[in-house]
This record gives sequence, C-alpha cells and structure tokens, in this order.
Amino acid sequence: MHHRLTPTGPIASAAANWPPLRRFIATEHRVGLFMAQRRSTAGLYEFLRFGVKQAWACLFGGIAVALMIVTWRFYPLDAVLARYDFLFLCMLAVQAALLAGKLETWEEARIILIYHVVGTVMELFKTHVGSWIYPEPSIFRIGGVPLFSGFMYSCIGSYICRCWRLFDFRFSQHPRRRSLIALSIAIYVNFFSHHYVIDLRWLLFAWAIWLFGRTRIHFKVWTTYRSMPLLLGLVLVSLFIWFTENIGTFTRTWLYPSQRLGWSMVGIDKLGSWFLLLIISYTLVSLVNAPRRWVDVRRRDAEIVGKMSLPTL
Repeated sequence: MHHRLTPTGPIASAAANWPPLRRFIATEHRVGLFMAQRRSTAGLYEFLRFGVKQAWACLFGGIAVALMIVTWRFYPLDAVLARYDFLFLCMLAVQAALLAGKLETWEEARIILIYHVVGTVMELFKTHVGSWIYPEPSIFRIGGVPLFSGFMYSCIGSYICRCWRLFDFRFSQHPRRRSLIALSIAIYVNFFSHHYVIDLRWLLFAWAIWLFGRTRIHFKVWTTYRSMPLLLGLVLVSLFIWFTENIGTFTRTWLYPSQRLGWSMVGIDKLGSWFLLLIISYTLVSLVNAPRRWVDVRRRDAEIVGKMSLPTL
C-alpha cells in the first residue's frame, strides 16, 4: 500500500535533521529527478534509498557489531587493557564523536542512556541467575556485567529513534501511550519474575497483538508513503536483532550455558524475548517522539470536494 507525493520541488529530506548531511540534499534531489524519469530506475533508486536509510539508522549498532567482530578476531590476548574495557571505551568515544559531529541528536542520546540503564539492570539479574555469562575479565564492570553491555541495548533505542526521523513515521490506529507503558512495565517485570513464578510471556504476546493488531505504520522512503502492519515491522526488527545476537555469541562477547563447550546458534525462542524487549524500547522512543496520526491526503481532499459539490437547499 502506498500514497504518491508529487515531486514538484525539493522534497523535505530527513537529512536536514543532521547538519553535516544538509549540504547534500539539493544534489540528492537532482539525482532523484533524473532517476524518476523511468519506472525501472525509479524503483531501483527507491530500493537503494531504503538501504541507505536503514544503514544510517543502524550507524550506532553497526559500529558496535563491527567492534565486536574486529576485537574478537584481532585483539591481543596479552593486552594490558582487557577486550571488554576496550569495547567500553570505544563505545564511549563513538557516542562522544557522534554528538560532537552532530550525527546524533541529544534527544537520541537521552533514549540511549535510558535504555542503557534499563538493559544494565536486567543484565545484572540475568547473569546472577546464570541465564548467560560474559566469559572474559574486565575492570569496568558491575558484578558479572561489563559496562559496555548496556550499549547493546542502547543500539536498539538509537535505531528506532533514527528510523522515526528518517522515514517520517505516521500511524493509524496507534494504541494509547498509557497502554504501551502498562504493557512495557509488565514485560520488564516478567523478565525477572518468571524465574520464580509462572512465565506470562504468552499472555504478554496476546496483549501486544491486541494493542498493535490494527496499527499500521506509514513511512516515506522517497516520494511515496508506504505502509505495513506495525506488528510485522516489530517482528522483522526482532529477527534482525536475533541475527545480531548470534554474531555476539559467535564472537564470544557473551555466551549462553549451552555454548560454553562450543558455539551453536541462539535458539529461535529468543526471538520472542527480543520482540518483547523491542516493545519496551519502542515505548521509550514514543515518549519522546509523539506518534503522529496518519492522514490520507487524497481521501481528505476527495471528501472536501464532495462536500463542496453537494447541492444546497
């Protein structure tokens, strides 16, 4: 499903949110007009544009994953500074560089910080009960949790924040934020309580489906607003996070009990856990970026014309 916009002038670009990219807006617009002359090239250009936007949204997370892979492969075993501490200092430096270069906004940084704290608290509990471990030594740690681990959660918040801006999210039938907060609190509590009482995740899945079942997300890749069920979008992002988690365990950045004697893929059941965690992150971002209601401009204009054409008595 899509809604076409007429490219009569420079299209409002999400690049304007990041000062270093603003100077490229006019050039990109000229390239877009050239590619739009044929349907085949226009489709290809929109596909490439979607990929570039996704890559930009993954900037923080992509750097984190790259650092995990590079340090696993090349970091010296006898280095004075432990690998985990190196990762922590690198992520701090990346965060500072993105803010200084205005490639990340302070609003996004606040979301990253909040989710960092939320994730670290859960990490402390989960490592304490043996759900997973960090097998290497480090100085910058709390209990069994190296401080860099919180950035793994921060990457998710950063991704949603950036996508929200880049694709100009609009929503139809979006649930109330009070309902999202209640669901997120229940999800967070269940991650702790299920070790001692019954696991309510299937009830939480049902609650999430009930809240988001009718919600559609409308997003603009280029000149066209497209839409999809928000639930489907959340599942796809959860799947991407699950793939990334497999990279994390393959590089021995953290390990599940079943992986101590040799690596194996993370169980697909973890996809559900990431889906629930993603809802928490989505809720945090929605508290900063109020969801804007989708208005079908063509339908609205047709209704206005129809009312104007009605005969008067």
